[in-house]
Amino acid sequence: MRFSTRAIHAGQDPDPATGSVTVPVYLTSTYQQPEPGKEGKYVYSRTANPTRTALEECLASLEEGRYGLAFSSGMAATTTILLSLKKGDHVVAGDDIYGGTYRLFEQVLRNYGLQFTYVNPENPENVERAVRKNTRLIWIETPTNPLMRIVDIRQISKISKKAHALLVADNTFMSPYLQNPLAHGADIVVHSTTKYLGGHSDLIGGATITKDEDVESRLKYLQNAVGAIPGPLDCYLVLRGIKTLAVRMERHNENARTISEFLSKQPKVEKVNYPGLPDHPQRGIIKRQMRGNGGMLSFQLKGSFNQCKKLLNSLRIFTVAESLGGVESLIEHPASMTHASVPRERRTKLGISDDLIRVSVGIEDVEDLVQDLNRGFKAI
Repeated sequence: MRFSTRAIHAGQDPDPATGSVTVPVYLTSTYQQPEPGKEGKYVYSRTANPTRTALEECLASLEEGRYGLAFSSGMAATTTILLSLKKGDHVVAGDDIYGGTYRLFEQVLRNYGLQFTYVNPENPENVERAVRKNTRLIWIETPTNPLMRIVDIRQISKISKKAHALLVADNTFMSPYLQNPLAHGADIVVHSTTKYLGGHSDLIGGATITKDEDVESRLKYLQNAVGAIPGPLDCYLVLRGIKTLAVRMERHNENARTISEFLSKQPKVEKVNYPGLPDHPQRGIIKRQMRGNGGMLSFQLKGSFNQCKKLLNSLRIFTVAESLGGVESLIEHPASMTHASVPRERRTKLGISDDLIRVSVGIEDVEDLVQDLNRGFKAI
């Protein structure tokens, strides 16, 4: 089956008990066992729940993996992966990653004895130089958040395999419709299902997908032992969102391309970061590992933080808010919002300047979005 068909049907056969076409929301915590000491497929909903099973099977199919696991948030999925390591293990991570991931690594997990090195993974040699004897994990986002840098998954995979380390790719920005990191050598894909997979800004969730049985076994054990699992209603909402993922991503992709071209022509814009621009220096990698350019972009104003605030406060359709991937267009200031937990000196070094704005382009009429941005530019 092709992607759009799998999004609607994978893991979602009609309910055998009732014939319900939609996967039921199983609001139960525990299940009858055939006899003492003999467990059925389901025992306790922290361990497994039929609604969650449907979602996990669907996610595995869409990411071209074998095993999917659902979590209570993207950060819960990230934390569970890192809990598979032990004190003294080393992680090489991209330097331009989500601020919440950086905060978890630096302010939480480093306290438990994990070691982290941050490099610009656009150049695979940077990653290779950072690898140590105790490196057990390489963590990348592509495109990165918020600078939209592209990382060559295939090249980083070669490095990870040589180092006997797992390669984790955060695929939240692209969604499985536009990119499948497992097909390019990643060992684990992680998602915030809050974003494009859910698609409607009405849930919090996360997921991991892998092809490796041993990796799955360890993550499944931790999912149950740690217990950061989503409720069945959240699983249902992600499944409902996934059914329209393909058609939504096409519109996100189309609208973001138009917005990026509009911004590129604005005299008050210094730079636009978007994979779909024709002069992008990594066009070869983009063409090889992505099937589109996504709905995320960022741009740098020729101005100050105050001008950024004036622009954002003048908008009527774009909503000033964190998060991304919903049907509505969102706009935010990374330095004071999503990446505020990153120290200022580090933000400046990375290029997350006070005049940088990040946009999650929704699926509204693109002419209305352009008109709204025009209103913002007139205010500065």
